[in-house]
Amino acid sequence: MKDVTKLGNIADIYDGPHATPKKIENGKYFLSISSLDNGSLDLSKSAFISDKDFIKWTKRVQPQKGDLLFSYETRLGEAALMPDNLQACLGRRMGLLRPKKDKVIPQYLLFAYLSPEFQKVIRKNTIKGATVDRIALNELGNFPIYIPDLKTQQSIAAVLSALDKKIALNKQINARLEEMAKTLYDYWFVQFDFPDANGKPYKSSGGEMVFDETLKREIPKGWEVKSLGDWAEIRKGTLITEKTANTNGDIKVISAGVDFSYYHDVANRPKNTITISASGANAGFVNFWREPIFACDCTTITNSVIGRTLYILNFLKIVQDFIYQQARGSAQPHVYPKDIEGLKIIVPPDSLLKKFSEFVDNWNLKIANNEKQNHQLTQLRDFLLPMLMNGQVSVAE
Repeated sequence: MKDVTKLGNIADIYDGPHATPKKIENGKYFLSISSLDNGSLDLSKSAFISDKDFIKWTKRVQPQKGDLLFSYETRLGEAALMPDNLQACLGRRMGLLRPKKDKVIPQYLLFAYLSPEFQKVIRKNTIKGATVDRIALNELGNFPIYIPDLKTQQSIAAVLSALDKKIALNKQINARLEEMAKTLYDYWFVQFDFPDANGKPYKSSGGEMVFDETLKREIPKGWEVKSLGDWAEIRKGTLITEKTANTNGDIKVISAGVDFSYYHDVANRPKNTITISASGANAGFVNFWREPIFACDCTTITNSVIGRTLYILNFLKIVQDFIYQQARGSAQPHVYPKDIEGLKIIVPPDSLLKKFSEFVDNWNLKIANNEKQNHQLTQLRDFLLPMLMNGQVSVAE
């Protein structure tokens, strides 16, 4: 392939911090490698730090618009462009490529980095560690990458950006659907203003409330309070390592982070499974998967009725901070299945749960379909890129 050059010739390479500052509830973004999501940046998976720490952690480099953010330890090959008007610092295990504007267009650099050809280069140069695999940053500048002239880059980026815009739109739709489900849950099951027999909001219309001794609060008459372990199947994952997994598969392995860790070729949990990270800095993190997964260093929660699973998911997100507080252990904090089994959950009548399901089941299916479409669009992007590079497919003027 012509027009191959060294990565260091077209971009400056920077390293992120080697430690983690104190996280706060709101402030400047401290990015996470889990924020790198198939070429886009998902800020919901990042933390916040104070202004004082932000100044400290950006002394080495402060990300700016057009920089390419990437992971150099675990989830190798993930990358995203830094957007405009975002104040953030690199997280641990993250690096940054600052494009030389006379050599490469940032959007094209992202596509080239994510291309199957460059991903092969990354895998070939991956250093296998005892616990995690990594890229040696002092060698990254020598990695070969295809960089045509700027005009060709612009044409290729224009074609592939159209796919990325559709992917971004699907993500926006999914975020809105998830927000709708959260709002409905809050209105019906937190404020207790579900529709009564006359279609009016129950509590606001004077619906009868009774005091529950377990929760030390009032709940609607006729509702129950149960231990989550009595209302859902709660199981511990099966330990596996990246070395023993078949990473050429397409089943996500869910461990102790806020996202999947790597791939395997078999699943041990069905789609629509809730996971709670079992150990480490993110012990207790609640996540949800609309595809079959391999549950590893996590606890899983499932219910045979999808509407109930989604009800449980919203409940767990509300008590997320409490679950974090269950983590114990000085060297390696853990949250155990028994910590989850004992959680007390309000159980509404089946008739109301059925009404809830009529809304959220459909929304959940739409989200799953959009996620599936985004996966297909990403595969199409990866298929087209080498063909555009090789001239097998030309871009019309």
